[in-house]
Amino acid sequence: MAQIRFDVLTLFPEMFHGFLSTSIIRKAHEKGLIETNVTNFRQFATDKHQTVDDTPYGGGGGMVLKPQPLFDAVDHLLQDASERPPILLMSPQGAPFTQKKAEELAGHSHLMFLCGHYEGFDERIRQNLVTDEISVGDFVLTGGELPAMVIIDSVSRLIPGVLGNHDSAAMDSFSNGLLEYPHYTRPSEFRGMEVPEILLSGHHANMEKWRREQSLERTWTRRPDLLKSAPLTEEDRKFLRMLEQKKRSE
Repeated sequence: MAQIRFDVLTLFPEMFHGFLSTSIIRKAHEKGLIETNVTNFRQFATDKHQTVDDTPYGGGGGMVLKPQPLFDAVDHLLQDASERPPILLMSPQGAPFTQKKAEELAGHSHLMFLCGHYEGFDERIRQNLVTDEISVGDFVLTGGELPAMVIIDSVSRLIPGVLGNHDSAAMDSFSNGLLEYPHYTRPSEFRGMEVPEILLSGHHANMEKWRREQSLERTWTRRPDLLKSAPLTEEDRKFLRMLEQKKRSE
């Protein structure tokens, strides 16, 4: 039995074919670690034209997704469920998606994604069906399919066995509140660019210290906001103070 099941409701299920049949996500399905079901909620429309949207009350541009097809689709998919899973609405109005949120979602055995496309959602969907609205950034896309794929990928790699090396997920950027340190591989010299000597030394304690400091410096330079909530040791704070002093002296 899969450790986590994803149900995706979309008007464009074909968008998921390549994503689900490629690389780590494909292998995770083959191993039975994750299960993904993609449903076209148009099939739950009740009129002969299978209409899923309509014009907004009060006027205005665009179309609005009707509540009935989505409510009925969710009811159908959950008719045998022992408990109601988190139902995630992909929306630029939602809370920002973070690594912490990915870790929270990975603790569930079942997640459901509602993906609009072009249209907005009838507010009754937000108020009475959805448990979480999630945004993958401060920008607007034509639909929720790409954000759903982003979240499925991010959550899946946290499931034990999905990645070949469990430490890969544990050491990712944001997992410890910081950006990840730089990586190098062979050759040790390429076009005059050399791998830092400390990584060739074989001294593991020194290498770990270097990696921690690189992670701290990269976060301090690129995402200083993360340092406010990152778990820092006194050694970390001492190193950051040194960076601040160095900057002031330049």
